[in-house]
Amino acid sequence: MTDIDDVFNTQTEHEPGWLSPEDLELVRANVPIVYVDAVPVRVDSLGNVTQVGLLLRVAADGTISRMVVTGRVLFGERVREALMRHCEKDLGPIAMPRVPANPTPFTVVEYFPDPQRSGFYDPRHHAVSLAYVVPVEGDCEPTQEALDLTWFTPEEAVSPDVRSQMTSGHDRLIRLALAHVGKLP
Repeated sequence: MTDIDDVFNTQTEHEPGWLSPEDLELVRANVPIVYVDAVPVRVDSLGNVTQVGLLLRVAADGTISRMVVTGRVLFGERVREALMRHCEKDLGPIAMPRVPANPTPFTVVEYFPDPQRSGFYDPRHHAVSLAYVVPVEGDCEPTQEALDLTWFTPEEAVSPDVRSQMTSGHDRLIRLALAHVGKLP
C-alpha cells in the first residue's frame, strides 16, 4: 500500500470529507483535486445577465485579486452541494443561489502550479474545476476569506481595468462565462 492509500484508508479526527493539513498536502502533491468555480450573476426577468459578482480576496499566489466563488468538492459531496456550500460561504447565507438539481458546467478548467501550462494557475496543486454560472437573487455579503464583493456590468467585468485585478486565469473564466450566456461584449 502506498502513502496515498494510507491517507484514504485512515480515519482522521476531522469532519467527514475533510483532510488534515498534512494529508491534504500529500494528496495535492500526488493527485488532481476536484474543484467548483461559480460565477455569480444577477439576471433580469428574461434571464439575461445584467451583473457579474467578483470577490476581492487573497488568492492562492498571495496577491489580492478579484475572483469568482471557488472551492474543493469534498469526498462524498455532490457537486450541487459543493456549489451551494461555497456560494453560501463566500456570498453569505441569504445570497439565494439558483443552482439546478443536476447542474451542468459551462466548461471545465485545469489549474496547474505552472502558470504557462493552461493559463489557469494555482501554485498549490493541479486542480480540475467544473465551472458554473450561478444566478443569485438575495442579498450578498462577502464572508470568510472574502474582503469585498463588487457587482460589475458584463462590459465592466471584461474591461482591461477589472481584468488587471484578476489572477489565476479568472479573467479568462469570466470571458468564457459571458460567452456561454451570450453576453460577451
